[in-house]
Amino acid sequence: MLEANKWFTEVYPKDGAALSIAVKAKLHEEQSAFQHLEIYDTEAFGKLMVIDGCTMVSSRENFLYHEMMTHPVLYTHPNPKTVWIIGGGDCGSLKEVLRHPEVESAVQIEIDERVTRLAEDYFPELCESNSDPRAQLLFIDGIQWVKDAPDGSVDVIIVDSTDPVGPAEGLFNEAFYRQCLRCLRPDGILAQQSESPLFHLSLIDSMRNTMKAAGFTNTRTLFFPQFIYPTGWWSGTLAGKGDLTRFREADARAKPFATRYYNADIHRAAFVAPEFFRQALGQD
Repeated sequence: MLEANKWFTEVYPKDGAALSIAVKAKLHEEQSAFQHLEIYDTEAFGKLMVIDGCTMVSSRENFLYHEMMTHPVLYTHPNPKTVWIIGGGDCGSLKEVLRHPEVESAVQIEIDERVTRLAEDYFPELCESNSDPRAQLLFIDGIQWVKDAPDGSVDVIIVDSTDPVGPAEGLFNEAFYRQCLRCLRPDGILAQQSESPLFHLSLIDSMRNTMKAAGFTNTRTLFFPQFIYPTGWWSGTLAGKGDLTRFREADARAKPFATRYYNADIHRAAFVAPEFFRQALGQD
């Protein structure tokens, strides 16, 4: 919602809250085959992408999300050679994944091609690895991709989706998780964005229970700041067949690329759950 005084405001009616960002101008607006897309030029956050009225990515702080949805899971896996990104249309997660030299193949499966094309126009810094020979961009249904994939064909699956409504709704159920489990190799890990621990605790609880019902033996949730998302505090949840507390710490400390938020100490700290979370969901 763009107000007359040049503030974009996203209202969270169920939670009695809202977020407002000062904008200079609306740069683009369209209705794709799947969702309503807007691009704004803001006063303090650079470019801002909005999907179906919800803030998705800004130039200023997207690194928080993209680094924390990729590096923790990749440094938890013992040897991640193949990665699928379900969603991730702005290509920021793909860029971070491909910074890992051990990754041999990264496939991004985004249902809405227009998200990626707008990212190429307005967030080119996120798309600079799209031409990497290890990258493959597919504009198809990620649920169907996983369903059709062979058993044991991937090491890491990252679900970088919008909220669990509309096109992303099917990415949060047991049937999808069972297919992911089938596709993962023995040490495989699924990592999925899991909303705000403060506003969406019941969703995180449901996700973890559903992942276990689908056959994953372990789940673990990490936390990180994200200003443009509800409460400014976000999470990602990992599900695996094996131990999710393992950490290639030496590799993380010697990583051959620069980051703005993630490091080995942040990795360890991000998995420390606050007391209310432990009481509600139990210790990992």
